[in-house]
Amino acid sequence: MKKTKEEKLEYSSPACTQRLTSLDDALYVIGGKWKLKIIIALQDGAKRFNELQRTVSGISARVLSNELKELEMNGFVKRKVQTDIPVMVTYEITEYSHTLRNVLGALSEWGTKHRAKIRKERSVSSKTMKK
Repeated sequence: MKKTKEEKLEYSSPACTQRLTSLDDALYVIGGKWKLKIIIALQDGAKRFNELQRTVSGISARVLSNELKELEMNGFVKRKVQTDIPVMVTYEITEYSHTLRNVLGALSEWGTKHRAKIRKERSVSSKTMKK
């Protein structure tokens, strides 16, 4: 039995809406310029605030502070306060942050391929312009 266009649209529309909603949820939590970089920087182990700021080059202290609060609120980062003297605060990723492993791998792989594609296109373009 062949389905009409209307039947296909009715079937795919909720699925499309669900995917878009899920993507909105994910981007709300991990979107932006800094959050994934912070998570990657913490994969080597716990870091103090200034060490983390040096690792994630270009991020201001204010932005880093806000991003860490949001990451902590969403369960990706844990803030540990050691009450020894002097008081030391460190940040580390949680087990939950490991759920992003495949996402980070896929984004990194795509980024590498995209950079190579752009470089290749620019190289071809500049050779064409020289002729």
